[in-house]
Amino acid sequence: MRSDELLAELLPASVLAELENTAELLSWHALTEFTSPEARRVLRETDVLITGWGCPVIDAAVLAGAPRLRLVAHAAGTVKGHVSRAVWERGVQVTTAAQANAGPVADYTLAFILLAGKRAFAAAAQLATAQGDFRKSSLPADVGNYGTTIGIIGASRVGRLVLERLRPFKFDVLLATPELTRQQAAELGTTLVPLDELMSRSAVVSLHAPVLEGTRGMIGRAQLAAMPNGATFINTARGALVDHDALREETTSGRISAILDVTDPEPLPTGDPLYDLPNVILTPHIAGSMGNELSEMGEYAVREVQRFAAGEPLAYPVTITDLETAA
Repeated sequence: MRSDELLAELLPASVLAELENTAELLSWHALTEFTSPEARRVLRETDVLITGWGCPVIDAAVLAGAPRLRLVAHAAGTVKGHVSRAVWERGVQVTTAAQANAGPVADYTLAFILLAGKRAFAAAAQLATAQGDFRKSSLPADVGNYGTTIGIIGASRVGRLVLERLRPFKFDVLLATPELTRQQAAELGTTLVPLDELMSRSAVVSLHAPVLEGTRGMIGRAQLAAMPNGATFINTARGALVDHDALREETTSGRISAILDVTDPEPLPTGDPLYDLPNVILTPHIAGSMGNELSEMGEYAVREVQRFAAGEPLAYPVTITDLETAA
């Protein structure tokens, strides 16, 4: 992974103690590269690599120097950036802590869905402008979270967790995804509809699709224009899924609002109008695990190592075919 500092956050003392009960630790420092004599020595003796953000690519050349390697346990989300196909072709198992990372994203999303329903950001802006002389009657009549229609795009890990978190509320939840049937969507407490219908019916739309060849720019001018006046668009997935020129037009007009934890490019260039719009909330890719949330991903990775050592099936395996549909 990228540093010893990240290692300490992912695997604090209590988590390391669990790992020590299962495995012999060959290095107490993060490998930031695989080419130095020390890194090559460690690799030669390694059965399991626990990886994190900033991990160098594990390719055929690296595998040639790691004859014993049988498991890569990624203490983060996607493995696309550092695990090559050669790993699966060699028969090495791969697992990810993406499920742990998805939890904070779902929490972030739920919080903003509820705040969007209460028109909290518009009310805060009006209150600041009015310096206390604010009337609730200035907010639209449909303000609130009772019976509101929420649209979720994508039945990914995060998308499913968001659906789960929405269940206690009195929302009408729509889902657009190619992965599920109507019956499967109903079992998740939602109604499956085409994307354009979801956009036109939802007061709040939250995007949770992966970036694939067929999904880049999937939220374009037509989809954003279909959103009702006063609706809110939330993106915690990837900026490349959205036409940002169209998003600028819709938000600059004030017709819709947006909550963007990811953008394209990321970060946006200095002077981009999205920075200054009162109906746009920009956060710097903080929805996923950070700070004290990182250790949960380390815990997930260590539990997978424990399952592997016990000869049990992995809980969160990543197969080579998953690369075609996963984020």
